[in-house]
Amino acid sequence: MKVILDTCTFLWVTLDSRKLSSQARHVFQNPENEMFLSAVSCWEIAVKHSLGRLKLRGSPDAFVVAQREAHGIASLPLLEAHALYESRLPKLHNDPFDRMLICQAILHGCAILTPDQLIGRYPIHSIW
Repeated sequence: MKVILDTCTFLWVTLDSRKLSSQARHVFQNPENEMFLSAVSCWEIAVKHSLGRLKLRGSPDAFVVAQREAHGIASLPLLEAHALYESRLPKLHNDPFDRMLICQAILHGCAILTPDQLIGRYPIHSIW
């Protein structure tokens, strides 16, 4: 299964946080699943870090790349098609970062590993 990590999920994976559900941990650790971190999440991490709302071990560019590679997570770029698909989504969720992850999941046939229940209201498979 192809799985996009929500931003918080990526951060919790890197910290081995207890906030990860047992199902989320199992899905992440299953070697049959392909894990992806979207450029959208990288952008969100950089924004929150620059606003002082997210503390990291190092700069966002060093932290994200090192953690993504250490955990075997592939990078998912943001494409024009993803951005343009946003206008087709119903207005169920107001977070622009999450809306882009939803667009990517729909267009790539991915599940999203997220605790956000609003994401599950879209026509995608969300797991937590």
